[in-house]
Amino acid sequence: MYEAVHAHPDGDATVARHAATAARYGYDGIVVRTREALDPVLVDPTGDRGATGDAGDPAADASTDGAPASGDRERDPAALGEEYGVDVVDAVEIDADDPTSASGSVGNYRPERTVVCLVGGDDALNRFAVEEPRVDVLARPMAGSGGFNHVLAKAARDNGVHVEFDLGPLFRETGGKRVRALADLRKLREIVTNYDAPHVVSANAASHLELRAPREVVAAAEAVGFDPEWVREGLDAWGEIAARTRERRSEAFIAPGVRRGRYEEDG
Repeated sequence: MYEAVHAHPDGDATVARHAATAARYGYDGIVVRTREALDPVLVDPTGDRGATGDAGDPAADASTDGAPASGDRERDPAALGEEYGVDVVDAVEIDADDPTSASGSVGNYRPERTVVCLVGGDDALNRFAVEEPRVDVLARPMAGSGGFNHVLAKAARDNGVHVEFDLGPLFRETGGKRVRALADLRKLREIVTNYDAPHVVSANAASHLELRAPREVVAAAEAVGFDPEWVREGLDAWGEIAARTRERRSEAFIAPGVRRGRYEEDG
């Protein structure tokens, strides 16, 4: 299971601290939403998992053994993953004012980021996100004045866009704010499950102190009426999105369900 976090400078903790805490809590990986926190994982021409850093960047070649220089390790997903024993996924969370600017940002970041999230919250952005196959996750669709209906759920299903269920208010809000947030989540769940749209679950941690172990997330969600297996599926889905993107970046990938094998010849 994976958690999607905000790291410094967007959050209050470094990627390393998030990774260390997530490993201790039993997560398989973390998805780092903050673009500035990690270097993107680019396609490796050798056909391996990927090379970290910008092509032609001298910093990427600062060591003789292929590993990044020590000063760059805190921005290298592969190095951090190896050090802490969890998968560290480079992602971006796009917070745009309108669909036009959102479209430009998605086009810029989709080629270089493993997971692309778009913050919703109003009707126009929610609709844009679920109708855009290049978006992996519609983040916090109920956070603003917008709503989510059966039309958007069908579009999310057809385009493979995962709808985020942000359980952060369950852990960090009290009183009326918590009640309203949970009511929105229950309404969203009913629509998403009725139309079989894909979903992800997160506690939306901005600090390692806000991380919760998977069993805590599941137990807390169950206590307010969510099916435990459904919550686990939402935590697993982050890793599935990352795996899908990595597969499509590999040289063996031709099309969904079609891979280049030993008998495939070019030309």
